[in-house]
Amino acid sequence: MDTSSLDGDSQTSGRRVLTARLEPFDSFWEGPEDVEKGYHTFGKFYRSNYVRHLPPDREASILVISCGPGYFVNVLAELGYSRVLGIDSDPGKAAIGAARGLNCRAGTAFEELAAVQDPLDVVVCEQELNHLTKTEMIEFLTLVHARLRPGGRIICHGLNGANPIVGAEALAQNLDHFSSFTTYSFQQALEYAGFDRIRTFGLHLYVFYGNPLNYVAWAVSSLLALTFRGLFVLYGKSNRTFTKKIGAVGFKPTAP
Repeated sequence: MDTSSLDGDSQTSGRRVLTARLEPFDSFWEGPEDVEKGYHTFGKFYRSNYVRHLPPDREASILVISCGPGYFVNVLAELGYSRVLGIDSDPGKAAIGAARGLNCRAGTAFEELAAVQDPLDVVVCEQELNHLTKTEMIEFLTLVHARLRPGGRIICHGLNGANPIVGAEALAQNLDHFSSFTTYSFQQALEYAGFDRIRTFGLHLYVFYGNPLNYVAWAVSSLLALTFRGLFVLYGKSNRTFTKKIGAVGFKPTAP
């Protein structure tokens, strides 16, 4: 797909009104106050967690939804991906990325996907899927599936409800969090929308290897996960992923 096909004006009529209002799904809300610092910190996070799930073809067409200032768009550019577009419903955030020479602009998720002409290879969701209600989530995932070429993929993430420490709090502490996932329910959602070859993975937070404290935090987190695993087994549960958030990648089948 030529990204120029995505560079026109967003549709303004019939805009999909989403339930999340304080922190909309199609805008990036996790950046630090020091925006410039985020290109380094989030860059490390994305390289550690997401890069291995990207296609090897640097000409792959990639749409990054809720791109904010373009943190992931910047990583993709550094890796040599040349057909990338980032959109964010907050024009001010997208403008920061554009000012750095990144292909970022204002746009809303449902309308941009509906307007796609050429099939996409990858759709990346920077915002958690938990900012969509279950109905909106399935509608969104189904729309992404329709706009991907056969063999194309979605890369997304959400809150991990299986984490006994932060799972319930992460859901309750934000009015715009409408659900949480386990690895099983995340797979269910993607399967329902038509994806296959689904892989879920815990998002690794301790990626700043120059700071020794991150190794300590990583060790403690691993020990807690092992403890949680044992306790869940006692209750007949098969959960194995207890990170704060869960990532997932799913593919559009190559044959009907």
